[in-house]
Amino acid sequence: MEETKVKKDSLTWFEIPTADLDRATTFYETVMGTKLRREVFGYPLAMFPASREGVTGALVLAPERKPGPAGTMVYLNCQGELDAAAGRVKSAGGEVLVPVTAVPGGFGRYALIRDSEGNHVSLHSS
Repeated sequence: MEETKVKKDSLTWFEIPTADLDRATTFYETVMGTKLRREVFGYPLAMFPASREGVTGALVLAPERKPGPAGTMVYLNCQGELDAAAGRVKSAGGEVLVPVTAVPGGFGRYALIRDSEGNHVSLHSS
């Protein structure tokens, strides 16, 4: 078997589909306590902030991508702010599906939420 070259990070970009980009942007700005940057790259999106070397992604309004609970699970970094972020979910128009819970094996804590678009997303902190 050929040895695989290990990459620095497995994730380079993510997209969370939306039906209403304004509503979704307001939801994530409220929950995450940060501003998202609006752009158009073939379709409208709102980008999460990151350092130049960091991994980031965006909310997207693209006809071929449909929001819903059965899509890919994304874990958003809420380092040091997990309890506060999870506490803002309901008032932002979402629902906490699994409250802040320890990840077995000492891999931090997470909360599973349903966002304003119906996507299931996890908030995580080590």
